[in-house]
Amino acid sequence: VQLQASGGGLVQSGGSLRLSCAASGIVFSRYTMRWFRQRPGKEREWVSTATSNHTATYADSVKGRFTISRDNVRRNLYLQMNNLKPEDTAVYYCATNHTGRQFWGQGTQVTVSS
Repeated sequence: VQLQASGGGLVQSGGSLRLSCAASGIVFSRYTMRWFRQRPGKEREWVSTATSNHTATYADSVKGRFTISRDNVRRNLYLQMNNLKPEDTAVYYCATNHTGRQFWGQGTQVTVSS
């Protein structure tokens, strides 16, 4: 299983970014996919989940600002992040559980300046 996250960068407060995660080694359409983030000095935290049937759930801190989506043909997971805040600054990871083990992408840095 390989997960490759991309799309991070530096953006001003109120701006937007779209993260992508390319998956290989799994039948992508069958898997629940998740985004996590790790803010400076904090533990990794769950951000959002997209199930195989496209049901989406969000952490309260990002609800209404972030949108998770997936393209099962291209085997890509996305996270559209709008109205970004400085507290969204973090390394963002995509992840999935395969055969009882959590697989992580390499992370992509998002920095939001005030």
